[in-house]
Amino acid sequence: MADSPPADAHPSGNAKHGKWTQALRMLLFFVYFNGGCIAISITQAIGAPLYFYSRDYFYAWMAMTKQQFGMLVTTMTHWWAPVKIRVSGDESVRGQLRQTEDGRLECDFPERLVLIANHQIYTDWIYLWWIAYTSKMHGHLYIILKESIKYIPVLGTGMMFYGFIFLSRKWAKDKERFQYRLRKLSASHQGPMSGTAFLDPMWLLIFPEGTNLSDNGRAGSKKWADKNNIEDLRHAMLPRSTGLLFCLQELEKTVGYMYDCTVAYEGVLRGQYGQDLFTLRSTYFEGRPPKSVNMHWRRFAIKDIPTHDEKVFVDWLLARWREKDDLLEYYLENGRFPADSGTSPAVNGAKPLKGAGWIETDVRPKSPLEVLQILVPVAALALVINVLLKFWNVFLRVLHLR
Repeated sequence: MADSPPADAHPSGNAKHGKWTQALRMLLFFVYFNGGCIAISITQAIGAPLYFYSRDYFYAWMAMTKQQFGMLVTTMTHWWAPVKIRVSGDESVRGQLRQTEDGRLECDFPERLVLIANHQIYTDWIYLWWIAYTSKMHGHLYIILKESIKYIPVLGTGMMFYGFIFLSRKWAKDKERFQYRLRKLSASHQGPMSGTAFLDPMWLLIFPEGTNLSDNGRAGSKKWADKNNIEDLRHAMLPRSTGLLFCLQELEKTVGYMYDCTVAYEGVLRGQYGQDLFTLRSTYFEGRPPKSVNMHWRRFAIKDIPTHDEKVFVDWLLARWREKDDLLEYYLENGRFPADSGTSPAVNGAKPLKGAGWIETDVRPKSPLEVLQILVPVAALALVINVLLKFWNVFLRVLHLR
């Protein structure tokens, strides 16, 4: 595989759309995305009073609106930036990845987990939210974000309704509110969307690297490596352990596993950064999304992670990230991640578990009609208002006749 492509080469080739077509695609994109966000915000506002009536119903309503947003970004990517997804895993996720007869991916991941991943481009979270959709957990994803994001109009307010966790990256300031949010995620509820043991389903997404891979991130990782007299990584950045360790300590009694996703984008060669190639413009407007998004999955039982000794945990996490770096090197050399195709023997009469090998699919909804769920609550409200107005007009006419 060539290590140094021409400086002006793009892994997805030349732009597929001219200037005017790009402008039209951009207009339609923003109409769809902003319209969807406004519809979801209205739905959130409709359900907000439930907070004072029943917290269980309030959380269930907000989970529904989170499903709507998951559907919004899934259809947005399917229509504007179609991309192949290649998924594989190791033996730890054997039996949890499968492909349906119509080619879709289905993940049988648990309803409560901590999800970690390397951070390659700004839109990594879109593909991970789609993974939650394939496991029917797209209404229960929680993301740890920079505090500044919550001040974005409409989007930031929606994320606060979603229960996302905003941190300032100053641990003395963040620790107390972080603990409060994590303990709320471990509280028991009995609402319509509660899971087993009355615990709400929860996928908590954290990027331990803290930011996406870039020149600045690479320099910061090298500086940290030199300061601590350790070897830097080649294709990822050294992980930060404080936030993840705190998460695992707070959630260890209510979450059984931490899932780890290693992400790579086809065409990003040595010395390049995916964030420079796959921008919002190139991906959604120019018609140059990644040729493929590649994911390798593995899981770790939290009871086996050394969460009660900070120094040992730091070393453990660094070892996992060096394995991740090796996986990325394997991908660069082979054009795909390794895959488990083995079979586990049947236990207690259960079916044997079989590794899925490599699954190739694409980001798409199960049915095109699913997109309508974004509009249903707003349409229902409009219908109710219309009926009430008609009753009011009839009432006024009766009064006038008298």
